[in-house]
Amino acid sequence: MTAAQSEGMVYGGDRPGATLQSAFAGGEIPVAVYGLGKMGLPLAAVFADVTGNVTGVDVDDAVVDAVAAGESPVEGEPGLGELVAETSADGSLSATTRSERAAASAQVHVVIVPTLMEETEPDLSMLLAAVDAIGEGLDEGDLVIIESTVPPTTTRDIVTPRLAERSGLDPDEFGVAFCPERTASGRAIQDIRGAYPKVVGGVDAESERVAGLLYDELTSNDVIHAGDATTAECVKVFEGIYRDVNIALANELARVAEPLSVDVTRAIEVANTQPFCEIHDPGPGVGGHCIPLYPHFLTDTVDLDLPLVETSRAVNDEMPRFVSDAVVDLLDEQGVAVDDAAVLVLGVAYRAGVDETRKSPTRPLVSELDALGADVWAADPAVDVASVPDLAASACSMDEVAATADRYDAVVVMTEHDTYRALDFAAFEEAVVVDARNTLGDTPLPTYTVGAGRQ
Repeated sequence: MTAAQSEGMVYGGDRPGATLQSAFAGGEIPVAVYGLGKMGLPLAAVFADVTGNVTGVDVDDAVVDAVAAGESPVEGEPGLGELVAETSADGSLSATTRSERAAASAQVHVVIVPTLMEETEPDLSMLLAAVDAIGEGLDEGDLVIIESTVPPTTTRDIVTPRLAERSGLDPDEFGVAFCPERTASGRAIQDIRGAYPKVVGGVDAESERVAGLLYDELTSNDVIHAGDATTAECVKVFEGIYRDVNIALANELARVAEPLSVDVTRAIEVANTQPFCEIHDPGPGVGGHCIPLYPHFLTDTVDLDLPLVETSRAVNDEMPRFVSDAVVDLLDEQGVAVDDAAVLVLGVAYRAGVDETRKSPTRPLVSELDALGADVWAADPAVDVASVPDLAASACSMDEVAATADRYDAVVVMTEHDTYRALDFAAFEEAVVVDARNTLGDTPLPTYTVGAGRQ
């Protein structure tokens, strides 16, 4: 290899850090981002804004066509539409479905495709498809960055050997790092640009050094070096498990509200004024594509009993049944059998302000009520309820809710959308209310609030 070739490499070259960063920010280092979904497109757009030389890769023709036209197929992300339009217009961001071609021209490859679940087992098929495509175009001196959340040891034991096999390169001829995304729907651009420190971990010291230098150009926050790729993978998984365990604690405590005649949510609020206490809020369960899945990334990887992790998952999975039982009890107190009741469920999204329904606790709640014979309806101002798969409820709009309020025997609030606070609950007449998010405050109807008990 000539000196000029070595100086042009990202990984293993002779360029000082400042020179590498200057080349990266100046667009001399082509970047490919694999996966243009809810987290991938914002990441690609920020990379493009910083470097001016990014190709986004996705298997969906409609997504690629939209990005190529300067349009964002991802909704509900402040600033994303404008950033995609700007970077597409000036040529900083292009898009393609031809992953091998993108891989052949890129020197930095960033993978941010979903890790799905089959029952409780992580499904790495989308990740491996991207890795295989990269391997076909991988050159000596390239750097591969995994941002997809994966079970610990995946980057070291699966991704790196597979890249070597597909490329024909030795593992020490290219770099691989795990740099977890730390973003949330509805604030992706803000998070990527520096709301939190960026974590980097490499399969070797050079991979971690180079990844840290590049992300230091991307973020206004600190770059934290985890020490190795597996530690960085654990950081991401542990963050999710912490929240799952903490929410499970809150949900367990919420159950004592009635036996003790105490507002548990108020007790938690006051307890949290002590600096060593940070109990989360109780609720109807845990949804989304992160927290309900990450515990399985750990328990599926290690051959150990992890009873706290497993119990927390079970506690949170049980909360929709707890909410269903509260509905049945309130109806029974009013002399209404659940199999004669019309129940309105407010909220299908797993949290307020997003249209994401993956792992939403509303789905199992609706299944419980439907199995008990209730006539279940669902409304959500952020979600096309009629298009949600496997939801055993009739869809209705918020306008229909207001116009037909007197037909419901029970109302259940499952998502903390602001819209619900503006409803006239007196119009529901004889209905009972279960507020699973403690979002309504006082209502003129018999109400049970998760964490506070009966109103």
